[in-house]
Amino acid sequence: MPKNTKVTQREHSSEPVTESVADLLSLEHPMDYKSSQMSMGLSPGSTAPVKALLPSPDPDAEDGRPAWNNKLEYILAQVGFSVGLGNVWRFPYLCQKNGGGAYLVPYFILLLLIGIPLFFLELAVGQRIRRGSIGVWNYVYPRLGGIGVSSLMVCGFVGLYYNVIIGWSIFYFFQSFQYPLPWAECPLRRNGTQAIVEPECEKSSATTYFWYRQTLNITSTIDDTGGLNWKMTLSLLVAWIMVCLAVIKGIQSSGKVMYFSSLFPYVVLFCFLVRGLMLKGAVDGIAHMFTPKLEKMLEPQVWREAATQVFFALGLGFGGVIAFSSYNKRDNNCHFDAALVSIINFVTSILATLVVFAVLGFKANVMNEKCVVDNAEKILGYLNSGVLSRELIPPHINFSHLSAQDYAEMYGVIKTVKEDSFGQLGLDACVLEDELNKAVQGTGLAFIAFTEAMTHFPASPFWSVMFFFMLINLGLGSMIGTMTGITTPILDAFKIRKEILCVVCCIIAFLLGLLFVQRSGNYFVTMFDDYSAGLPLTVVVILENVSVAWIYGTKRFMQDLEDMLGFRPYSFYYYMWRYVSPAVLVVLIVATVIEMAVSPAGYNAWVESEGSERFQSYPPWALAMAYALIVVAMLPLPLVFIARHFNLISDGSNKLSVSYRKGMMKDISNLEEQDEQRFILSKNPSEAPSPMPAHRAYLGPGGTQEMTNTNYGTSTKTGYQNIGSPESEL
Repeated sequence: MPKNTKVTQREHSSEPVTESVADLLSLEHPMDYKSSQMSMGLSPGSTAPVKALLPSPDPDAEDGRPAWNNKLEYILAQVGFSVGLGNVWRFPYLCQKNGGGAYLVPYFILLLLIGIPLFFLELAVGQRIRRGSIGVWNYVYPRLGGIGVSSLMVCGFVGLYYNVIIGWSIFYFFQSFQYPLPWAECPLRRNGTQAIVEPECEKSSATTYFWYRQTLNITSTIDDTGGLNWKMTLSLLVAWIMVCLAVIKGIQSSGKVMYFSSLFPYVVLFCFLVRGLMLKGAVDGIAHMFTPKLEKMLEPQVWREAATQVFFALGLGFGGVIAFSSYNKRDNNCHFDAALVSIINFVTSILATLVVFAVLGFKANVMNEKCVVDNAEKILGYLNSGVLSRELIPPHINFSHLSAQDYAEMYGVIKTVKEDSFGQLGLDACVLEDELNKAVQGTGLAFIAFTEAMTHFPASPFWSVMFFFMLINLGLGSMIGTMTGITTPILDAFKIRKEILCVVCCIIAFLLGLLFVQRSGNYFVTMFDDYSAGLPLTVVVILENVSVAWIYGTKRFMQDLEDMLGFRPYSFYYYMWRYVSPAVLVVLIVATVIEMAVSPAGYNAWVESEGSERFQSYPPWALAMAYALIVVAMLPLPLVFIARHFNLISDGSNKLSVSYRKGMMKDISNLEEQDEQRFILSKNPSEAPSPMPAHRAYLGPGGTQEMTNTNYGTSTKTGYQNIGSPESEL
């Protein structure tokens, strides 16, 4: 080794190490890429393989990075992060709205085209570089380092309102320990000596009233904040304490939490499915779900919503997937993990949809029977008052045991005979299909429709406790991944104690979350859900795709995967990453922008006097706030690009941790000693035999030409570039 290198100077100096990896390698001898650490080959003339110049994957290695206790904990963590509340209350709604069983076809196709490939990409880069979202994209292409910052900000926005939903579930969970359930009947109001039903409840329903008035105590507009709702404030505090305790000890602790939080929801869903199938009308609900409306498959809106659901169901772009995989061993089979977690996510969505439609089928039958009874009483009143003739009633109909079929027959006769004055009678058709078509999603499904159905269950408090405990666990699993996506890149960039960082983040998040526990807080939850994540995350993921497939290079990335996994991934991924996935994401971005431009920006406000929701447009300040969420989340992307393009800030690509540099020094010192030994033995390093076969270059899918390469320190075409350059830091 030349005596003027910084490595040799360092051996004779007591000064602390300040050189970057690029500085250390800039004066070294050129090295062929096949013998480089990126290809896991041998150094020229060495008789032993050189250690990879990436942080060691072992928890007890030089970089000291934590690792999962076992593979099962890691899989459960990824499943817990990807399987969330959206699988229970978003997927069934989309399935019902977009053609039942026909919706599953575009969903599954898009899962294969963009879901699994992009999920595999995030797992691979996290495992390869062993950093959080900020560090990973600084390594791949520093000018796009804003990707990680945008991911972190979106995680922050989503975490703020997502934990509020967990707080709502906690409130309902504790309210479930009473019989009858508090939302089973409308409360009574004393008016002197008389007790009357609460007018707001009478105009809506018991479950709707409990949700809007007794839980949220909601205002009529977003302008009227109404002050803090102290019940929801305490619930939010409990939710953040739970999340903080789960995250504060790191992945060893959160991995153990995942054993329960990831598996328990499946136990509850299975129990609900068995119980739901025993309910009257459950088969009607499931049949309604799987009855395909094939004409829906030709509508672009169905494909757009399917793509969006695939995108968010796997947690792409949040940084949680990258953060979790960064704690893996470098040779972990992340290809298998990507396929397994994606399939589990899809099966969970189907299972949850079966449960939801079984319960909603039961609820539809109950509501339809109630409709028949109420309208039969109206008809009896008309018969007794002489408005209707008894000759209109078929002779076989018995009002004391009136079935839905009997009522439908009687309704048809009356409508035909009294065609001119039928509208004045105020009779409803009471068709089961109409009840099944009443689509509900989100909070409307969990806190209104499902709670109403459970009031008709035998032992309803037990099922209510189980349901909301399941929601808490689903939310907790996703929040652990979201918080890991925030803390991991910060811990990688700064030397901060994990416990202090987690506590500070949770305190700040709780204080900011007070916005959502005002009486008008539900309107802000809707705003953040609509604007803070959708478009910014889609832009983040397409830039992730482009930076790996087009800037770093798909062939080079496939070669890295082959070195890392021990086998070459299917050519399918090559074409998906390079062409199909970016194209689909561009179409999705355009469709999202068009929808935002065409659809009016607003929210569903609760009107107390009417006992119903009414759509209202956002006031100017709220509209500005909504669009500010999009701008703030995407702002790091152009800012970081411009700043690094004009060298205003460091590119961050060669700033490794101290332990990383120490590992580098040790490796290079070992190389020096080996060269000295060969010199003493009068052997040229280039003549040393290699105990391993030459590494085969990746030819690309169907390729016959080997990648062009040159030595380090010079230009390259498709081979690995200078390790000091931003493009080669992966």
